[in-house]
Amino acid sequence: MTFTNLEPRAAEILQLYEQPKAAMLPMLWLVQEEQGYVSPEAEVWVGEILGVTRSQVREAVSFYNMYHTQPVGRREIRVCTSLPCLLRGSAEVMKQVQERLQVAPGETTPGQEVTLTEVECLCACEMSPMCQLDETFVGPLDEKTLDTVLQAAMADPQESSPLPEPAPFISTDGPVLSTRFGKTEGTWFEDYVEDDGYVAARKVLTSMTPAEVIEEVSSANLRGLGGAGFPAGRKWSFVPTETTKPKFLVVNADEGEPGTFKDRYIMERDPHALLEGMIIASYAIGSHKAYVYIRGEYFRSAKRLQRAVDEAYSQGWLGSNIQGTGFDLDVVIHRGAGAYICGEETALLTSLEGGKGFPRLKPPFPAISGLFQCPTIVNNVETLTCVPFIFRNGAERFVEIGTPKQGGTRLFCVCGHVNQPGVYEEPVSITLKELIEKAGGVRDGRKLKAVIPGGISAKVLTADEVDVAMDFDSLLAAGTMAGSGGVIVMDETTCMVEALDSASKFFAEESCGQCSPCREGTGWVHRILRRILDGRGNLQDLDRLLAIAGDMEGKTICVFADAAAWPVQSYITKFRDEFEEYIRSGASEDKKEQVACQS
Repeated sequence: MTFTNLEPRAAEILQLYEQPKAAMLPMLWLVQEEQGYVSPEAEVWVGEILGVTRSQVREAVSFYNMYHTQPVGRREIRVCTSLPCLLRGSAEVMKQVQERLQVAPGETTPGQEVTLTEVECLCACEMSPMCQLDETFVGPLDEKTLDTVLQAAMADPQESSPLPEPAPFISTDGPVLSTRFGKTEGTWFEDYVEDDGYVAARKVLTSMTPAEVIEEVSSANLRGLGGAGFPAGRKWSFVPTETTKPKFLVVNADEGEPGTFKDRYIMERDPHALLEGMIIASYAIGSHKAYVYIRGEYFRSAKRLQRAVDEAYSQGWLGSNIQGTGFDLDVVIHRGAGAYICGEETALLTSLEGGKGFPRLKPPFPAISGLFQCPTIVNNVETLTCVPFIFRNGAERFVEIGTPKQGGTRLFCVCGHVNQPGVYEEPVSITLKELIEKAGGVRDGRKLKAVIPGGISAKVLTADEVDVAMDFDSLLAAGTMAGSGGVIVMDETTCMVEALDSASKFFAEESCGQCSPCREGTGWVHRILRRILDGRGNLQDLDRLLAIAGDMEGKTICVFADAAAWPVQSYITKFRDEFEEYIRSGASEDKKEQVACQS
């Protein structure tokens, strides 16, 4: 097999990157889109194009779960079974799909029509339970919608009916981030400019020094909204001003934390706001090249963001001599390929350089030695999208909306057992209790049992602990974290053993395997929980789980192991009586059947 027809496109891809190997993931996407999978011949060809060995190509192919190494069906159904979907019935959905298609996950129907894949979180939790048919998210999957999906999957793509559009609640009244979310097909250049778009960027580029920009962002108390909450202006200030090396801005759009789906709406409905924030940030740190690392499952988001990038180039807001100001900036959209660990900033950089997404030891921090060993700032999508507001309205206004130590609002993602899952833009001073009430309260009038306030990594809170503000500091004081803003609500029907098992399965599957405490610990935790669910656990298992979690926490290169340990510690500590009762009573036949469906 030859790939001569792909060579012109390959040459275009190579021109986007400082080093050939950095084009690894887009090159693998190119060959997979051509032949449906990455064949051994394709691995050889990619290696020759990039100037690396086939083993290095194979290393990347085997690390990222969206690359196929064998032929697959004409269509692919990817069913999400992570905790937010599990709470809404994904186990039953998967069971029905298997029965209807007569295949198990990982298998293809006899006529090669459909490949069924079970996946961890697709970050479309607002439409749980859900799936992805090829590039399209579909949900919630009730009986009628599931019929439509399966019929479309088995039919010729040219003949299948349009899939139903989900209609979750999405905030549209701002004041900072969701002002233009009402335009479901996106806000494009002309409308964005009419709404004072690029006014902030023009102000910065024509009348402010980089130091003044950093000072304004610092005064606004903008915190990193990807999870860590580190002050954005302070982070920008770490980039050395006296260096001969190029500087890079990298946008972390690898949204993968279960319970989180905010960045997707920014990129699909208001992409120019992100680009304007990127221009301002790049100017502040002296960067002339920016990469957006977007998760591979976000096909639609990537296409819409690319459209906005193309518009910005055509209108003189990207490229050389932006708007005659003398400032240059190029933007490249780089698609990931299915690896949660790449949301960690150093793993993202390793992946962007063309390798496996392995985190790096810090120090040195990316601001000193990041992408290609050059000074690099990695910021989350939501963080950068706040920046234009600050320069249009002033840092004081941003501070007023928030709290003394954290300015502005957040896009809170509320899912699980609420009546109205969706994206809610609210000041960070809102309490978790108030946020649940805004989402219609707990479904069907049931009682609240537990809440995860910041994505699946955050320690769980009980129903008695939800009267807490949603800013970083308040949640930290409450013994948990704001994290990614993903709020997962669990009502009184939730089995906390099954919920913890779902979380542990996620971490066991997503560990990159670089560090022994994480690689072995996450798998060990999951095996013990499966044994408990199968009715073969003992009370000593609970202390064993806590001991394993303690041995994982703080013992690895990145905080993935900590994130895997925290749910174990909080679920067992706060709901120990339920775990002990489950072990004493053993697993009922109904529970065993449910566990089998989740396996």
